[in-house]
Amino acid sequence: MALYDPERPPSPRRVVVTGLGVISNVGIGRDAFRDAMREGRCVVSPITAFDTAGYPYAHATEVQDLGEAAEDYAALAASYGRSACFAVLAARQAIADTGIGAAALGGLDVGVMLGTTNGESQVIDGIVRRWAADGAEAIPTADWNNAQAHRIAEAVSEELDLTGDSVTLATACAAGNYAIGHAADVIAAGEADMMLCGGVDSVCRKTYSGFFRLNAVTPDRCRPFDADRSGILTGEGAAVLALESLDHALARGARIYAEVLSYATNCDAHHMVAPHRDSIARCIRAAHARAGISPDQVTFISAHGTGTRTNDVVEVGAIRDVFGEATPPTISIKSMIGHTMGAASAMSAIAGILGMENDFIPPTVNFRRADPECPIDCVPNVARLARTSIFENHGFAFGGNNAILLMRNGREVTA
Repeated sequence: MALYDPERPPSPRRVVVTGLGVISNVGIGRDAFRDAMREGRCVVSPITAFDTAGYPYAHATEVQDLGEAAEDYAALAASYGRSACFAVLAARQAIADTGIGAAALGGLDVGVMLGTTNGESQVIDGIVRRWAADGAEAIPTADWNNAQAHRIAEAVSEELDLTGDSVTLATACAAGNYAIGHAADVIAAGEADMMLCGGVDSVCRKTYSGFFRLNAVTPDRCRPFDADRSGILTGEGAAVLALESLDHALARGARIYAEVLSYATNCDAHHMVAPHRDSIARCIRAAHARAGISPDQVTFISAHGTGTRTNDVVEVGAIRDVFGEATPPTISIKSMIGHTMGAASAMSAIAGILGMENDFIPPTVNFRRADPECPIDCVPNVARLARTSIFENHGFAFGGNNAILLMRNGREVTA
């Protein structure tokens, strides 16, 4: 074995995506989600997760039909909260999608890294309601245990019998990108054979009420970049990607969806809820520099695109600061699936990957009127046929957390 030379550290391994799993309001599983992104499907419904009496309007993008996964969900719900159940279901899909059988999986070092904003938000809501009604003594021990955010990654490890790192990252609405980026680092460093990564969250009273008090919730549809946009729709779901090294994937003949080229993170350190244009632009440039690409090589951007007055103008401004007049098509899938909080950028990553694989750019739906303060091509309402080489994925969060992820089309990945 060669001795470690600190003057010449080993080259990092290239990291690829070989499995996808999705639980969303517009479709369960890779294929249903792909079709929804291509069709521009948007499903908005009255909130059922909590009592909405007193709110002048209360709609969300809840997961209401689990289809064939409903029975598995019911079995998991006996032991875990809703977010953990979603995470396990999506992780099972991702593992199945890799083509690795149970026997082979048992011989691999597989870790879990998932992002979240609220952790087990609905469990916490339930604890608060029961405490108010009957006192703390009436709350089951299992509820206290399941309320902890770390239980989300642990649930995936427990249910899939995985013995690698098990980490939950709570970097709010950028958490999905953070999890994918950090999981890619683990693979690149040779510290795991495979990582399951992404994000998950559930609709809850706390989040809806918080955004409502900020006047950031729309009464009808989310319209990113539209002149008449009026805010977000809170949503829920899970998105899980399976990552492994390129060498490992090629050796077993895996289907390669995409290569993780790079990611970059930073913090505005500016304002609790207002994004900062210069900081976002710096983060984009840092991701490009790490990938060794120039802006003109990016085919399209999947934006954070919340549909709020502030975010869209600031984000578009930052994009134009980096790309200039040659800004690539810039979309927001939140127009279809709402703001899924910690799952948002992971959902967006999978949408971009499926778009690359199937030669389309997902649309920004519900678009009616261009905003002169958002001078971009948002691919309004109808998906666009396009061959994509590299796509850029944005995730921003309260507290100033920014995370930019770059991925290459799997058909262009060579040894």
